[in-house]
Amino acid sequence: MLAVAAVTPAAAFSPKVTVRYTFDGPSPLADATGRGYDLSPVSRYGGTFTTVAHNGGRALAFPPPCHTEPCPRIALRAVATDLNPGRRPIRYGAAVRLAADETTKGENVLQKGYSASGSQYKLQIDGLAGRPSCVFVDDRRPQIHTAIAATGVADNRWHTLECRRAGPHLTILVDGTPRGQTVLPADLSVTNHLPFSIGGKGSFADNDQFQGVLDEVWVEIG
Repeated sequence: MLAVAAVTPAAAFSPKVTVRYTFDGPSPLADATGRGYDLSPVSRYGGTFTTVAHNGGRALAFPPPCHTEPCPRIALRAVATDLNPGRRPIRYGAAVRLAADETTKGENVLQKGYSASGSQYKLQIDGLAGRPSCVFVDDRRPQIHTAIAATGVADNRWHTLECRRAGPHLTILVDGTPRGQTVLPADLSVTNHLPFSIGGKGSFADNDQFQGVLDEVWVEIG
């Protein structure tokens, strides 16, 4: 069994910045908190999303697997520079449904920033086993820090995923249970001017396109 340190209860956090996307109602890409971090799609080669029923509301289905280029690509972006946590605690997550034939070497659920330049926090699902992981990259040092879940989620069922930075620990939770953890440098800071993205890095090649269904995407900082 994977050993992880105790996780601070959600109630112990006092979020100062929050964004949430439920994908419900007449404006499915609107920020449900009313803070104005509404999403805008960037797409190429016919990439689009559809809405499907989920829990009495709607969820977003992204393009299915494609094995012959050019493949449809789409990401949803919000200009939100103050969704940078810096060194503060941060929690973020989503509900996902991914089938076994929808896995790839890398699929991005949500991210802010890039690992190769600047800084980043990210939730992704990688490999044929569909194992989710949380990623942090400092804004001064290029080392990638990853907390990888011990179990996969590519079973065509809904799962809740959460990444949680609390003190030096980065923990990934699957369906509310800690499934992986890594230690971060105490001074690691994520600060960049890049957009917040859902479903992929962008619409360019090798965008780590998400290929399943997403719902209840959220970020809490503070």
